[in-house]
Amino acid sequence: MKTLNGQALIQAFEARIPKSFAVENDRVGLQIGTLNKSIKRIMVTLDVLENVIDEAIEKHVDLILSHHAIIYRPLKTMRTDRGQSKLVAKCIQHDIAVYVAHTNLDIAEGGLNDWLAEALQLKNLEILAPTQTEMLYKLAVYTPISHADRVREAMGGQGAGYIGDYSYCSFNTQGLGIFRPERGADPFIGQVGKLEQVEEVKIETVVAEKQLKQVIKAMTNAHPYEEVAYDCYLLKNKGKEYGLGRIGKLESSISLKELALKTKSLFNLDGCRVVGDLDKPVKKVAVLGGDGNGFIHEAAFKGADVLITGDIYYHTAHDAILEGMSIIDVGHHVEQIMKKGVKELLDVFIAREGYEAEVLVSEANTNPFHFL
Repeated sequence: MKTLNGQALIQAFEARIPKSFAVENDRVGLQIGTLNKSIKRIMVTLDVLENVIDEAIEKHVDLILSHHAIIYRPLKTMRTDRGQSKLVAKCIQHDIAVYVAHTNLDIAEGGLNDWLAEALQLKNLEILAPTQTEMLYKLAVYTPISHADRVREAMGGQGAGYIGDYSYCSFNTQGLGIFRPERGADPFIGQVGKLEQVEEVKIETVVAEKQLKQVIKAMTNAHPYEEVAYDCYLLKNKGKEYGLGRIGKLESSISLKELALKTKSLFNLDGCRVVGDLDKPVKKVAVLGGDGNGFIHEAAFKGADVLITGDIYYHTAHDAILEGMSIIDVGHHVEQIMKKGVKELLDVFIAREGYEAEVLVSEANTNPFHFL
């Protein structure tokens, strides 16, 4: 078994949950400690509170991966006996690194909002509130015919050539490559100082921006030439859309009350608040983890019958009624679903790469509310 380095773990995590997906000014990434160390135990949590840190100390955790930031607002003092600074000092004292994935985890495909939608068994999912569209690039490389299959395979294996439900897509044309190796060159084909002509294949494919670096790296590693000739340029084609929340349909219509009770059971909630006519039939459902106050109009515009979210204000509820929008307020803590989801992501990587490391789910309760 191999020793897991923190940098390797987070690089793999960010390949699935890029920091660039986070909304502006969100606090994501490494907040405390260093990733330049061996990691034997990782603990996934929704929040980093003192009971979570105590649990991490007891279980000899090296890295906490949290959804909510431990440092969100600037610290005004660094006292070790109170407040946020006490928590920071405790992590440093016990060499526990803290890494945060917040709105980037909400937005990412196969992230928090998809886990919520999946739990609700919503079909035909769409983005509720788009935040960005992925940039697409055309990558064209020239390779000798003998190595064309190898280069194509290397590029496709890193995600090049995905168009809808199709993978490894490319267009290939044959032509004559002409070059002359100069002094100091070590050519795969040809001789220094002599003009050479080679039958080559031009392989053209589409690459999403987040995969461009690894595709180019794989391409150059698979290519036989000392100097690889390739073109890379930005396309105006619309790439995949990413954003906050999801909207989809239930298998069949049920009443708002039935959906609220089902949601309460699914997420093991102590209670939930409901806005709207409890007998109203609902089928199209919008869901958004966390604070959903700013997404009433998006849900209504996209035809949702109900928005399942958290932290709804009194006057926002009135606005929803005016829009004809029902709400099921499940609270912010429903986002704890991310603990299971992130553990599964990390477990797959660790098992695939053969690392000796363990991923734990925090058992500490971080919900600040009690229902009486």
